[in-house]
Amino acid sequence: MKIYIDGKYYDEKDAKISVFDHGLLYGDGIFEGIRIYNGKIFKIAEHVRRLFDSAKGIYLDIGMAPEAMEKALLETNALNQKKNGYIRLVVTRGDGLLGIDPFKCPKAKVFIIVGDINLYPQEYYSKGIAVVISSYRRIPADCFDVRIKSLNYLNNVLAKMEAHRAGCLESIMLDQQGRVAECTGDNIFIVKNGIIATPPSHHGALEGITRGEVLALASTMGIPAQEKTLMRFDLYSADECFLTGTAAEIMPVTMIDGNPINDAKPGKITARLMQAFRELIR
Repeated sequence: MKIYIDGKYYDEKDAKISVFDHGLLYGDGIFEGIRIYNGKIFKIAEHVRRLFDSAKGIYLDIGMAPEAMEKALLETNALNQKKNGYIRLVVTRGDGLLGIDPFKCPKAKVFIIVGDINLYPQEYYSKGIAVVISSYRRIPADCFDVRIKSLNYLNNVLAKMEAHRAGCLESIMLDQQGRVAECTGDNIFIVKNGIIATPPSHHGALEGITRGEVLALASTMGIPAQEKTLMRFDLYSADECFLTGTAAEIMPVTMIDGNPINDAKPGKITARLMQAFRELIR
């Protein structure tokens, strides 16, 4: 494995960042998770665009143009010769003094890791997963806008741990008003009366790349889809439910807080979207 750090490549054992990096010390940085399918980087332009939007959101000068970032991603992938895998692209505020002052960090740090990922066991794509609604609420936008894909994931980590303690792989996070936001690492969709619905970003949902692709696929397939306020009741009474994410792709949900969805079986619309997405990535 060759890891890109600030324009140079290092073997895994030699790839290091400073203990004074503010990404490590204070979570001051941003990232993107990107899939590789058949040797090609999936939606590279969209991921790079979102990265630079996130950078603007935290006043971070990445120090390179989007075109140069795309080139770095392509070269790192080619060097590692990964046919199917996952890229973690990270930009931190860089090395600085102790203390949160970002102006004490003269230069951002960029690193790119190309590796494997297996978020969910394959069997769950056919039978679905059980999830719980977390007691941890999504950070409100007036505190921190979650559309910024930052390194501050402790809110999500705690909710993920809560899911594991409940014997589940994932948990759903609500906002301060009890509206459905997203899961710890994925967006969430329901199907009711043949209509697909997903929470809008201003309710605390990341504008996921896979989320956008699913909405586009639904439009192409003639399936009505909309962004809509969802409450706990909407989840419990849904005809179908599924998650989307770069790593998860499309994952059926068949149980929420012990309540079966569609007789605890993946739904027909979910199955159609999963098939369409498989064809897209092929």
